[in-house]
Amino acid sequence: MSRLGSLMLLLPLLLPFLAGPVCRVLVTSLAPGRAVRLLVGSAAGLAAGSTAALALLVVPGATHLRPVAALGHLLTPLESGSPVAAVVITVVAASLLAAGGALLLRDAHGWWRQLRQARALAAGSRSELVVLEQEHPDAYALPGRPGRIVITSGMLRALSAAEREVLLAHERAHLRGRHHVLVAVVELAAHCHPGLRAVREPLRYALERAADEYAAQAVGDRRLTARAIGRAALAARTSPARHRPGFALAAATGPVPLRVAALLAQPARTRVPGARCRMAALTLLACLAVSAGASFQAADNLHAGIETAQGETGEG
Repeated sequence: MSRLGSLMLLLPLLLPFLAGPVCRVLVTSLAPGRAVRLLVGSAAGLAAGSTAALALLVVPGATHLRPVAALGHLLTPLESGSPVAAVVITVVAASLLAAGGALLLRDAHGWWRQLRQARALAAGSRSELVVLEQEHPDAYALPGRPGRIVITSGMLRALSAAEREVLLAHERAHLRGRHHVLVAVVELAAHCHPGLRAVREPLRYALERAADEYAAQAVGDRRLTARAIGRAALAARTSPARHRPGFALAAATGPVPLRVAALLAQPARTRVPGARCRMAALTLLACLAVSAGASFQAADNLHAGIETAQGETGEG
């Protein structure tokens, strides 16, 4: 790989750091459903680009190892500047890939353990709704087959009958939309690149907003929905969520005042996105295009370098 190709791979590694600030603009301007699709797709694309860039950076230095050169039928290592620098870059890139994979496995094990514990608490119920006899107010969507809505007796007592309907509709939206899968995609992206960790909170906000809008449509009253979300959040603050898994989506989490204000305002889908929102969306799409283009170009340069080294082998 040429030195230019190596420099091009810096773009997929740097661009994800722009995703967080841009996504925070988008989630407050776009309709929740559109924001969710754009955030998840962008995070996945940028993560793929950064992972591909690290993998491509591993190859030139690795060809200095005789087993790797023999495996690729290479007479000489790929040309990539100083051999020492190439090996150092390979070690750093491989270490970053290994660290990301180890953290992902650790967190995935933790999520699986939390899911098993939560589903064990809900195992006694055969219906969609699981009521836990616990004083602290809490409610959340528990993914699985089937998905469950878990609510404590403390939360039921904190809300009126109409507000309970709002809360159940909200959590039902998380289950029907399979929002836990979207959270998992962005969590995976965040393990691929640290810059994408800043997308986690905007995505959760957008998912809660999408569930808020679903609940408001289901009950036909935006003010009632806003009041129910606000009261549930205030009640849940009185004590910690002892059994809720960390990945579970819940109506009483996130920036509740912003969500309440959005419910009381004009629905986002009826508003025309402003210039700031359009600029943010274009910036995010441009980051995706540049990241993908740089990765493909670097891969093409690497392939050409390998063919050249293999041609030298044939001449020998």
